[in-house]
Amino acid sequence: MRLGLSAFALAFIVSLPVFAQGPRPQLTPEQTKALIEKRESIEKELEGIAIIDRKVMVPMRDGARMAADIYRPKDTSKKYPIIFSRTPYNFNFWDVRLGTYRDMSTELEAVKRGYVLIEMNERGHFFSEGNYDILGAPLSDADDQFNWMAAQTWSSGKVGLIGCSSTAEWQMAAASLGNKALTTIIPQSFGAGVGRVGPYNEQGNWYRGGAVQMLFIDWLYGEQNQVRPMFQKNLSQEDLIKASKMFDLAPQMPPVDWAKAFEHLPEKDIISAIDGPKGIFSDKMPNTTGGAMIERTPNDPAWRKGGIWQSDTMPIHVPGFWFMTWYDVSTGPNLAAYNFVRSDASNPAKDQQYAVIAPTLHCGYTRAKEDTIVGERSMGDARLDYNALTYGWFDHFLKGEDNRFLQKQPKVQYFTMGVNKWQHAETWPPEGAKNVTLDLWSAGHANTLHGDGKLILANQPASPLLRFAVPTSDANAKTDLPDTFTYDPMHPTPSYGGNVCCAANTIPGNGGALDQRKMEERSDILVYTSEPLAEGIEVSGPITATLYVSSDVKDTDVTVKVIDVLPDGTAYNLDETIERLRYRDGDNKTVWMEKDKVYKVTLTPMNTSNFFDAGHRIRIEVAGSNFPRFDRNLNTGGNNYDETTSVIAHTAIHHSAQYPSTLTLSVVKH
Repeated sequence: MRLGLSAFALAFIVSLPVFAQGPRPQLTPEQTKALIEKRESIEKELEGIAIIDRKVMVPMRDGARMAADIYRPKDTSKKYPIIFSRTPYNFNFWDVRLGTYRDMSTELEAVKRGYVLIEMNERGHFFSEGNYDILGAPLSDADDQFNWMAAQTWSSGKVGLIGCSSTAEWQMAAASLGNKALTTIIPQSFGAGVGRVGPYNEQGNWYRGGAVQMLFIDWLYGEQNQVRPMFQKNLSQEDLIKASKMFDLAPQMPPVDWAKAFEHLPEKDIISAIDGPKGIFSDKMPNTTGGAMIERTPNDPAWRKGGIWQSDTMPIHVPGFWFMTWYDVSTGPNLAAYNFVRSDASNPAKDQQYAVIAPTLHCGYTRAKEDTIVGERSMGDARLDYNALTYGWFDHFLKGEDNRFLQKQPKVQYFTMGVNKWQHAETWPPEGAKNVTLDLWSAGHANTLHGDGKLILANQPASPLLRFAVPTSDANAKTDLPDTFTYDPMHPTPSYGGNVCCAANTIPGNGGALDQRKMEERSDILVYTSEPLAEGIEVSGPITATLYVSSDVKDTDVTVKVIDVLPDGTAYNLDETIERLRYRDGDNKTVWMEKDKVYKVTLTPMNTSNFFDAGHRIRIEVAGSNFPRFDRNLNTGGNNYDETTSVIAHTAIHHSAQYPSTLTLSVVKH
């Protein structure tokens, strides 16, 4: 939901938030002068080739008007396809602090290539009117916007969508409307637009395994503010353009120590406790879903009233080019959404679904370099020509060009970490991927890196897909010698790196791959590690942990992290997951735990593409929290969001013939 990039990809692969967020770099007077001159030069070139129509107020059916800037070629003898980017972020054409235009190179590039480019703010943001709800609900706004564009005299009637994060997430629900003008979508890092699909019911990344993903809280602090300057409805377009040079309407939020703010209880008051604005996080609001998001359960009907795509009721029947990253908050739901749309037999465009999966952080595609570092891990050269990909796609679908783009582009182009190379496949997981299951084992002392936790091939010692340098079976594996850890919600296991997007600098590395050995010194983390591999294996696809769990509280959490351990001991995290145990039998019901009773718990699948080279080891960590990546379970069995007191949980992981706790990998044989 939140970052920034280059040329066409610059604004749209990152949703334009760079214009509204983050401190401005300190420039010397000379640098400032050069920047102003460059910006003015681009604007002058744009004015030479484009009809520029800024602060156009597009009416919706309820009378609210959405603010748009429109850039189209000057040759009015032709009709042009439209590239449409709708966003909650600031795209004001004027940099009010620098006193000149913002970088208009994206707009210039689109017009040069023969497109109309339209940028529009979501309802309730900046110059757009109405009450804000996440993803720009109501959905009727999208229909009204597509119809308005198709009716313009300069329009060919074809509209394509592009954007990253919040500028992508609304695309799926909008595409499900079946509007005849919407021709194709290019959603990038789009997980917060996915409600329920496959094994995921995250309602826009609000949950994982029923636990709240806290990354949204600090994001909403800066996005939900509805106390903002507004202009009278009869103000002329000329006056609105003038106002844009005085006010970009971007709020300047007071600085917050989010590491401290996230610790506040009750959770529902985190934003109000830092004097943040009222809004959809915890307050009832006069919008589509009614606000009060923190009070909802994963199956609250309010989720289905907004702009989130629900696979079971909202089919998508347009071609899609889906972009994802391995260290994003939402890779699993993203991949499941891609597979769902592609496998829908009723979808006439099911064979026109393509995907790219990069090794970077959220919306980090074009920040890849010749030596791409994600967290602390080198991914090598992870670059792609995103301009060529996006325009090749649009030229084919919006202009009808016979550029053979679909024949040249693989259905799935994915980056495999470890060997650090781009690969391609016709399906996800790749063809030939097979499940290989490892058993958890210990003598009851798996706490910390120095414990005796192992991952073994007890039931399949002769697996043709996975061989260890030394035998991994153990005669004691049939005996239940459970490992126990203590989870204290007042002293939770902290997040360290990981698959995030906008954690307000509270997670070391802002996510990504970090050496986990420092964390594995903690006694509240169980560590299970395989023997070194005899030969390398590619793990590409879902990774599923099934644990047999008991505890002495009514409700608690179990977290899992999967790790690649290098020969020197460096332990790089690949993905992570969590399960709130009240939802272990499905998040449509609450079932409390009985003290010390053992329950089978299958966690939400993790996902990766990683080559574990010969000599590497496979590892998982098991704990009771991963905070503030996920909110703390206070273990009481209460609402959690409105509580201030907690109970300490003593949790056991069982592993035996009776309780076969396992880790199942998707292994691709080469």
